Amino acid sequence: MYTGRLAPSPTGLLHLGHARTFLVAWWRARLGGGRLLMRLEDLDGPRAKPAMAQAALTDLRWLGLDWDGPDYVQSTGLEAIDAAARRLEETGRAYACVCSRGDVRSAQSAPQLGDAEPRYVGTCRGKYESMAAAVAETGRAAGLRLRVAEGTVTVQDELSGEHRFDVQAEVGDFLVAKRDRAPAYQLAVVVDDARQGVTEVVRGEDLLASSARQILLQQALGLPPVRYLHVPLVLDEEGRRLAKRHDDLSLQELREGGTDPRAIVAWAARSCGIACGPRVTARVALIGFSLAKLPRTPIMLDAETVDELRRAR
Repeated sequence: MYTGRLAPSPTGLLHLGHARTFLVAWWRARLGGGRLLMRLEDLDGPRAKPAMAQAALTDLRWLGLDWDGPDYVQSTGLEAIDAAARRLEETGRAYACVCSRGDVRSAQSAPQLGDAEPRYVGTCRGKYESMAAAVAETGRAAGLRLRVAEGTVTVQDELSGEHRFDVQAEVGDFLVAKRDRAPAYQLAVVVDDARQGVTEVVRGEDLLASSARQILLQQALGLPPVRYLHVPLVLDEEGRRLAKRHDDLSLQELREGGTDPRAIVAWAARSCGIACGPRVTARVALIGFSLAKLPRTPIMLDAETVDELRRAR
């Protein structure tokens, strides 16, 4: 059976870009009578806040979305994620690393620009027998990195087709457990997708490169593969993607300001090629949803549209 998931991270308020992606995930699951699960990915340290988790659930229900089974909070499943990390270390697929973020950046042969993730050059690869040995020998906290072989990883996206990533050349051996012992995002989602029986992951296009790393982890842990569908992003008039950290217009602000959620669903539906009027529910729009209609390029959100949604009472 098709099993998808909604996986908001409670590190900030959801915005219109999130609304569109979550609607696509909901339409994708409900169109074929599949299951859709709720997973609150709250492992991002102090940035994850219970109030943001509750706001996300309220916003998604306000949009007319529902899901199957109880809400799953990722931090309640740490035992399984930690066990997977230990298995990777014990089988030699991952190794201890005492490098800090600053160490990683300073070890690069060329400076990294912007928000790009620095490539790990393998400073600790082969140095320590275990995480415990690394801590004992250096007196520093140790994380765990996956040994990434050279060569490309193919991601077959349900919307945009085949993509190839050279993970070793792009980011090198990446963290699966942080130096504070918290599991890294890549490992956590792979373990939970397998544990929950997820068959397809629908999310934003900005996470396409992450899929290559997750495929490597699935293979290293002997877990079943999943399908991926990455939805093109919603951009503002300057071509910048909407983001929590930039305080972009939140669903909570629209909800508390009296916006009719059917107007937001209608905007998202039209941006997905679904013919509809100025107000529509998610369930009615489902009738017109088709992957073939979904645009392959980013969606521009101009100020006029934002103003219209604010005024849509």
